[in-house]
Amino acid sequence: MKRLLVITLVALFSVGLFGCTAASNSPSTTDETDSSTNKNTNSESDDGEGPTLTYWYWADNSDYSDLMQNIITEFNETNDKGITVVGEEYPWDGGGFMETLFTASVGGGAPDVATFKLTSTPLFTANDLLANLDDYIENWDKKDDIDPNIYDIMKTASGTDSIYLMPWNTQVLYVYYRPSIFEEAGVEVPTTYEEFLTAIEKTTMDTDGDGQTDIYGFGMRGATGGQEPWGSFIHARGGSFDDLTSEASIRGMQDFIDIYENGYVPKTATTDGFNEIIANFKSGHTAMTIHHTGSSADMVETFGDDVSAFPFPAGEGQWTSMGDTENVIFESSEHKDAAFEWVSYLAAEKGQEDWTVATGNVPVSKTVQELDFFQENEFMKASIDGMSYAGIVPIKDTTTEWINTIWPNTIASALLGERSADEAMEILHEGLHEE
Repeated sequence: MKRLLVITLVALFSVGLFGCTAASNSPSTTDETDSSTNKNTNSESDDGEGPTLTYWYWADNSDYSDLMQNIITEFNETNDKGITVVGEEYPWDGGGFMETLFTASVGGGAPDVATFKLTSTPLFTANDLLANLDDYIENWDKKDDIDPNIYDIMKTASGTDSIYLMPWNTQVLYVYYRPSIFEEAGVEVPTTYEEFLTAIEKTTMDTDGDGQTDIYGFGMRGATGGQEPWGSFIHARGGSFDDLTSEASIRGMQDFIDIYENGYVPKTATTDGFNEIIANFKSGHTAMTIHHTGSSADMVETFGDDVSAFPFPAGEGQWTSMGDTENVIFESSEHKDAAFEWVSYLAAEKGQEDWTVATGNVPVSKTVQELDFFQENEFMKASIDGMSYAGIVPIKDTTTEWINTIWPNTIASALLGERSADEAMEILHEGLHEE
């Protein structure tokens, strides 16, 4: 029981930079899946009508609520199997949606399908609440329309070699930059990790000659949530969350420390959170920072054409953090074949296009990604380009405490010279992986 309570805290914590995205995140295909090819078969209604599915979802605003109901209506009217989806909206409530879903599920009142967060996977799979989707996906004619890395992330979340979540929409971190500052500093958009470090150095400038830095090269997030962009530095040196004490991981940590000690980031970086890094970038105080498409509209409103983006570049390794909203089918559903028709419609058919275009979330469908709407948007393009190497912070019993307390405290002490890179990484590794 103690283990389940701890994992529940992880599940309900909307990690770091991403927070809550709308009921799903989100342009066009029309082929229907032939569920007869799936190995999992379930008896459907024999009264001449197709099955009725209950779908629980959350929506961030009334426009998204209307959008989801319109998508449901279109699916109900166009699917050729007589399936009827009944959408029931619940508030996200700071993660309370997942708690409500879990409580209903263990009490025997689960819906057929629900929107879902990756971080909740271990709690639900440990209680055998989710349907295994391996056979469905293997026999799905649109399986290859989704990057294999996305499936791998689904497996990583479950801690198994199986998939229990159907991909829907994502938020992938990338680097925002100011083209005018790059031009003034005489640097090009980095294509390698070493070029990125050089760009941070060169875009740190005293523009008025008073001996004080006016523009810092990078907006570093040292407070809670900063573990996600920090992870890109660790992986770029060839390290990983799996072994934070490796030589490569320590080198990535040393890069992070050096950037701070050399004065390439604001001195407040040790306590800067989301609001601070965005404010520093929008005020022209920093040349680069890391976030996702959720802030792109505000950036364009502030800078017009003088803001753009690039994927975090590769070094010996490459990684960026991915936020998500997925869909799951419950093991208790008597209509799993029909449920897969619905979740696949949202993943790679018309529902995927309608949702992602309207909400501005990043589609998982390669076909949808190729639409001009996404390819002509540099922020979407940077997100899509990062999808093949995106990942998540490991979901463990220790993750919540590690994110909220251990990581920010340890990073602050390392940046301030109170701990070496080796010492800091030892603490971070033990804090994350201690069982």
